Amino acid sequence: MSDVRQPAVAGRFYTDDPGELREQVGGMLATVGVVPAPALGGIVPHAGLIYSGECAAHVFGRIEIPEVVVILAPNHTGRWENQGGAGAWDRGSWETPLGAFDVAEDFLSRLESVCRLVAHDPAAHRFEHAVEVELPFLKLLAPEVRIAPIVLAWDDWERCRSLATALATVVSESPYEVLLLASSDMTHFESAEVARQRDRAALDAVEALDGERLLATCERENVTMCGRAPSATVLEATRQLGASTAELVDYRHSGWVTGDDSNVVAYAGVVIRA
Repeated sequence: MSDVRQPAVAGRFYTDDPGELREQVGGMLATVGVVPAPALGGIVPHAGLIYSGECAAHVFGRIEIPEVVVILAPNHTGRWENQGGAGAWDRGSWETPLGAFDVAEDFLSRLESVCRLVAHDPAAHRFEHAVEVELPFLKLLAPEVRIAPIVLAWDDWERCRSLATALATVVSESPYEVLLLASSDMTHFESAEVARQRDRAALDAVEALDGERLLATCERENVTMCGRAPSATVLEATRQLGASTAELVDYRHSGWVTGDDSNVVAYAGVVIRA
């Protein structure tokens, strides 16, 4: 199997035309109007760009992108081979319509050495969209950035905490700056009002930098936040790295595009800083 990961959802979740994609994403980023600043982490949505792209832009446009970006995503496809359930793509590169990204092989090698949950798992990434959809923003903002893609196939707190501690350790040891991103949408297929109420409970935990509480809230309140485990992991890792704030910078839902508020998917953008 090749070490080059080819796009899986180009032409479906976003246009595969490089010129159109650059114009679309660039236009979204241009609306942010904020001077980027360093951050420890963030939460960004991963739906089709026409639905969630502007929300994602409000996160990416506020962050000064460092040398390495770790992207933690949920496993939507149900495919994985690594028994630890944290499937990395730890070598080679990722192709996109806007050009390729080198994988941060050194970072992932170190992470695998300190966390038995993480291992190279191309099957987990082959058809997964939740990392890929974030990449056009990174390519426009920081063309030379290296990525560390990881897909999680579980959502229990013990494994989230274990991975978070390992991430915090490796980030603190790294000779370069690292950004930790969780890729997640919020409530799925409820009315806009129900989604808002349920998501508010989850976002209260996010703003408190409390990953354990986030997972418990999602279970108790039936918050169908697909990236709750990536988000809980990033919250805990950034907390250990000295985070003091998790700011909700955008919240919206698919009804803003379709005009139908009766059955929406919701999206939140969060920036985490020291």
